[in-house]
Amino acid sequence: MSSSSPTCSAAVASLCGFAAQVRFTDLQADARERMGWIVADTIGAIAAGSAEPQMRALSAPWLQPEGATVIGQGGGASPDNAALLNGSAGTFLEMDEGNRFARGHPAIHVLPAALASCEVKGLGAAQFLDAMLAGYELCSRIGAASRLHGALHAHGTWGTLGAAAACGRAAGVDAAGMTELVGIASSLMTATSKKTMLEGGLVRNVYAGLAGRNGMLALQLHTAGFSAERDGVQTLFTEIVSSALDHDTLVRGLGSEWHIMQGYFKLHSCCRYNHGTLDAIDQLAQAGQLPAPDAVDSIDRIVVESYDLAAELNDTMPRNTLAAKFSVPFAVATRLVTGSSGVESFSVAALQNPATLALAARVELHEDKAMTARLPQERPARVTIALRNGREMSAQVGANRGDDTMPYSSTELTQKFMQLTGRIWPTAHCENLLNECLAITGEGASLTGLCALLRLAPTARSMP
Repeated sequence: MSSSSPTCSAAVASLCGFAAQVRFTDLQADARERMGWIVADTIGAIAAGSAEPQMRALSAPWLQPEGATVIGQGGGASPDNAALLNGSAGTFLEMDEGNRFARGHPAIHVLPAALASCEVKGLGAAQFLDAMLAGYELCSRIGAASRLHGALHAHGTWGTLGAAAACGRAAGVDAAGMTELVGIASSLMTATSKKTMLEGGLVRNVYAGLAGRNGMLALQLHTAGFSAERDGVQTLFTEIVSSALDHDTLVRGLGSEWHIMQGYFKLHSCCRYNHGTLDAIDQLAQAGQLPAPDAVDSIDRIVVESYDLAAELNDTMPRNTLAAKFSVPFAVATRLVTGSSGVESFSVAALQNPATLALAARVELHEDKAMTARLPQERPARVTIALRNGREMSAQVGANRGDDTMPYSSTELTQKFMQLTGRIWPTAHCENLLNECLAITGEGASLTGLCALLRLAPTARSMP
């Protein structure tokens, strides 16, 4: 820590003050466009996840004609329940936006709370975007500045602070109030176990939803006069959930270096730590080197070398679809057997495919410490496929596709949105919804119009 830099408490206060005042109109044109895609991509992930039977069962008792929109369920709910349900649905398929420096997923923690808060207050698109930007920048910076304990899952931790900041921004909380509000939110984080994620415990999908709900609760507590620990963010992120909080990272480039520009989108329907491996396999496919899906028996073994976080995903027999999304062996096997790494390649049917399970058992996964050292700038992987006839083919990647350094095209993101939302709505409605999402950043945009589209009940013929 340099003597000229602010103390950690001062850094937290500076970040909170920034969140209380930042405006979407502060962004350059490319960042505004990026925000439109973050909104669209997150809504697409929520809509697709809402079709899962567990989400329909969880939502049903809380649905009502009025209230905040519950995306894809054909109704509303109280704002806190809407934030819980939308945040939970958005993580179900592992297709939501993330940030490699935060090492987590800011948007799915922030958007549900921002949307519910602004909708029930009758606020417009501009206020919604201000809230989104405030919450995203605050929690992504805290994620990047912290070092969460290894046994902890990032979902539900610093995202809670982002949800609270978004709610506070929508409510017009001033700088001092935002600091107090974020301090309250720091005491409302959940203790989220990484093992739950690795084992496929579906309760993991509620973590981001809880962050949104607890962020809204933090604002209610602040408004009612509840107070926070004097420096709760510092305590929580250096003693409780994290071992360190780098204050320089918290405030570096405020107002000029935007974390929303450093995020990633996903086309592979699984944990980001699988993506380098799958990108390498895609390279082999493009070179025409992969065995045909009906010829995977010709594969003797597959060796994957990657960084430490990816090397943890070593379950060769995942017990359900969530565990499958956090398994490199299964991701490799289903990609080779189905020819895809999309949503259906991680479905129940895919999980029960004998050819996939047999191939997953022949995948070896190892950490390459040199690759670990390249985090977070890159998330590298090397894949070597050895055939029974002695032939081998190999590919290696550094940066993953979808990162800001290797972005997907608007065409690819459009196709993803249409596929996700097409799980529950007709094509014409999905096209209108995408246009409305992307137009939210322009003049004359309507949050009311967007929510009306999101409230449409799912159509029976398009249900999965």
